This record gives sequence, structure tokens and C-alpha cells, in this order.
Amino acid sequence: MSPESVNGRPLIQVRGLTKIYRMGSEEIHALDGVDLDIARNEYVAIMGPSGSGKSTLMNLLGCLDSPSSGEYWLNDRQVSRLDDDELAHVRNREIGFVFQTFNLLPRATALHNVELPLVYAGAPSEERLERARAALRAVDLEDRASHKPNELSGGQRQRVAIARALVTDPSIILADEPTGNLDSKTSAELMSVFDQIHAGGNTIILVTHEADIAAHARREVFLLDGKVERDEVIRPAPGDAAPPPPRVLL
Repeated sequence: MSPESVNGRPLIQVRGLTKIYRMGSEEIHALDGVDLDIARNEYVAIMGPSGSGKSTLMNLLGCLDSPSSGEYWLNDRQVSRLDDDELAHVRNREIGFVFQTFNLLPRATALHNVELPLVYAGAPSEERLERARAALRAVDLEDRASHKPNELSGGQRQRVAIARALVTDPSIILADEPTGNLDSKTSAELMSVFDQIHAGGNTIILVTHEADIAAHARREVFLLDGKVERDEVIRPAPGDAAPPPPRVLL
């Protein structure tokens, strides 16, 4: 269904992934044996009702948590076996996060907010500034580089957050309800930015409960009770053959 990575393995490969939370004597199976492949340059929406496991899956894919069992391979590395320090290293190098609440430093300029991941990575100052300006340019916000978050609109703040996610050239852009705090017009404008980022070759995983936002993706993975209930292409990539019509059984 999806193209594979250059070396034959999908960018993301998940097998039998489980996550169990223990609350006293009770066990909560947030994920219950999830299998999932995501290829390089895919645009995938992860959907499901509250309690379906989509936030847990996002945390595992983002290396913010470790599974109870199962395997998670990212870019040919089995991250499901890494310790906290190693996971932090993978997060900084491989994953760009975009959150609903922006998570910007209030007293820092847009440019400084964007260059922060490069500061943590130890990049030289000149390189950091050059790459941060390029990332702001990519989201059409270079003219707001010296503005602080309280001097920006909600949509502009989220663009800064997207630029920050892009600046390390990660393997994945992981967006968690990125339009949750925005009105419908601003949401549409923001999703066009994600469309452009995907067209530029980036892999995007979008976690959302909104069907109109998920419709921007090319593939939808629907979770229910910790399992993948549905996984389907909803919008073929340009040049791909259209999927066959559904069979009708008489």
C-alpha cells in the first residue's frame, strides 16, 4: 500500500505494540497489540474517540514513553529497547513536535524559539541562526522573527512551532491536535502549511479527532479500544492509481 524506504524497511515499523497502565490492582490496556507501517514521505492521520489509544500511540511514536511490549523501529533503529537518555537523543534528532498549545517560550523571540532545538544539539551559533531563519521562511513568517509570542496571533504562534519542528530536519513531523486552539479560517490556513511541508518531502503524522483536519492526510488510521480498527488510503498521492471501488456483495 505504501512505498518503502530506500533500504527496504518502512520509516516506522510497529509490531505487537502494547501499553499497560497499572492503577492499583487494575490494569488499563491503552494499546493492545498494534501493528503499523509508515513509509517515508507519508501523510498519516491517526484518529479515534477519547480513550481509543491515539494519544498513547503518539507518545510511543514520539519516544516520549516506552511500550510495555512489542517492537518499534524508527529509521532502522529499534527504539522500543532504548533507555530514557537514548530516547531523548532520538527525539532531538528524529522527531519534530507540534502541539496544540504551541509550547513556546513567552519571553523569547520567534527566531530564538525556533533555534532552541539546535541549541540543545550543540550547533554553532551562525548555523543555528541561518537554519532558524530558513525554517521561519518555510512557514512564511520570516518577517516576524523578532516578535515574541504575545505579539503574534494564534495562527502565527503555531507557524513558529512548525518552524521549530522543521529546523532539525527530522525524520517525522508529529502534530498533536495542531488546530485545536484555532478558529476554522486559521485552521484551514495552517493545514495548507502542512500540505506544503508534505509536498516538500516530509513525513507527517497528524493526531486529530476532527474529520475535516484528517482529510488533509492521505491515509487514515482509526483506533478503537487500543487496536487498529481501520487503516486506509483516503486520498491517493499525485500520480498514484486510484484505488478500486469497494466491492458490493449481492
